[in-house]
Amino acid sequence: MGEIKKILSPVDFSETSEHALRYAIDLASKVGATIDVVHVYQLPTYALPDGAILAQPEFVASLTTELQKQLDDLLRRYSGHDVTLTGRLTEGTPFSEVTRIAAKEGADMIVMGTHGRTGLKHLLLGSVAERVVRTAKVPVLTVPVAD
Repeated sequence: MGEIKKILSPVDFSETSEHALRYAIDLASKVGATIDVVHVYQLPTYALPDGAILAQPEFVASLTTELQKQLDDLLRRYSGHDVTLTGRLTEGTPFSEVTRIAAKEGADMIVMGTHGRTGLKHLLLGSVAERVVRTAKVPVLTVPVAD
């Protein structure tokens, strides 16, 4: 196993993803790694018979401003540890952006939460964690829902 120097920790601002981030921080502090915290958002698109409706620029600006505030707040809350945290906000399909960023930025590991959805919710919503596990080129540590 190679040395772990950079961990990618995707977050969706849920308690589950924060639990995984805390796990990543604990791991990083033990091995001397840095953490790149990433939030991937997907803009709504509405398909119509004659085309599609895309998000208006004002909506996109408002959304990205709010998401950046949430990411900055998250980084601020967890900055008291002896681990270097950097944040990134990006638009795209969550699982593919997570794997793309991990490869591009040279992450040694991905640490992410899993919501533990089953049945119809899993079928309808899918699992970002499951897709990341299947497509990532680096080890993925999934942290289950905190009890």
